[in-house]
Amino acid sequence: MLQLKDIESAAARVQGHVLNTPCVESRTLSELTGAQIFLKFENLQFTSSFKERGACNKLSQLPPGVAGVIAMSAGNHAQGVAYHAQRLGMPATIVMPRFTPGVKVERTRGFGAQVVLHGDTLDEARGHALQLAQERGLTFVHPYDDAAIVAGQGTVALEMLQTVPDLDTLVVAVGGGGLMAGMATAAKAIKPGIEMVGVQTLRFPNMFNAIKHTQHPQGASSIAEGIAVGTPGAIALEIIRQRVDDMLLVDEGDIEQAIVMLLEIEKTLVEGAGAAGLAALLKYPQRFAGKRVGLVLCGGNIDPLLLAAIIERGMVRAGRLARVRVSSRDVPGSLARITATVADAGANIDEVHHQRAFTTLAAQNVEIELVLQTRGSAHVVQVLDALHAAGFTAEQT
Repeated sequence: MLQLKDIESAAARVQGHVLNTPCVESRTLSELTGAQIFLKFENLQFTSSFKERGACNKLSQLPPGVAGVIAMSAGNHAQGVAYHAQRLGMPATIVMPRFTPGVKVERTRGFGAQVVLHGDTLDEARGHALQLAQERGLTFVHPYDDAAIVAGQGTVALEMLQTVPDLDTLVVAVGGGGLMAGMATAAKAIKPGIEMVGVQTLRFPNMFNAIKHTQHPQGASSIAEGIAVGTPGAIALEIIRQRVDDMLLVDEGDIEQAIVMLLEIEKTLVEGAGAAGLAALLKYPQRFAGKRVGLVLCGGNIDPLLLAAIIERGMVRAGRLARVRVSSRDVPGSLARITATVADAGANIDEVHHQRAFTTLAAQNVEIELVLQTRGSAHVVQVLDALHAAGFTAEQT
């Protein structure tokens, strides 16, 4: 089984080729959660993900003259392998599931790799990659079920404990388990009393099921596609069984909220997997109250259209974007009075839908649906009160 010396050897190999990323306290998030939170900004790596570490460690140990390397990945491992293969002069082929965000596909191609889109899941992509490896004589670089990859990922924990030695807990997103297995190996060897907590999405709970002996069903997709893994890594599973203290599940909404908070509070962009750790602290605050907690912002590659949707949904949850239905007599000037009332209450109108036909109101009445930009839920109540005072029937929908 992997030991601390393997992680330390990996750290020596990757030094100068990957960033020793900042690990700093977030005072605002600490106040909000009741724990003292330290963020490890792996989204600042050149390929915006910790996956570079394992890829660099693995590829730097391959013998000279290999025909090339091949990997399967939903994006971050792909970019890590492609970038370091290009740096080392190795041809790289990457098999990616068809659902992979376009930004990850294009960036992988940008590092000189040949990209093959195949299958709807990582498991289908892996089967195709193994077939191509055999046909073309390529070296297969697994994203998590490889000791050299796991050792490289473990260097994250080395850096965190060098920067903040008195951390009580490390909270780590888990997909195939490579990051958690490597970090747990390093952290438990350096500080045996440290608590290791893994986080998975409710839609892809396979490592959770394996460790907790539960039978949560697997979903079809997740906004945290980086940890949407159907089959846990065998190497990682054995390490996690022995060295990880707990596993938690978070839902899609928890992750969306964490993405928006990191963007708004820390001014940092993370993908779904990168927000999973914070999502767990937001969902289970009592579990971590009073502890010094290290979170890994493990990746920042997110599709811009998905990000836009998440931000908008976050604004709705916070009450800063609200939909209000107003009923009034269908007479000239009524719409103008409604919009003036909303404006006087300090809200901005984003959309207006004037509905006459598809309503159950009397024929002489009209229903107007407004989408408003507000300062929050309390402000929405103030806007409704102003509409009621002006003689309109209004409700938030």
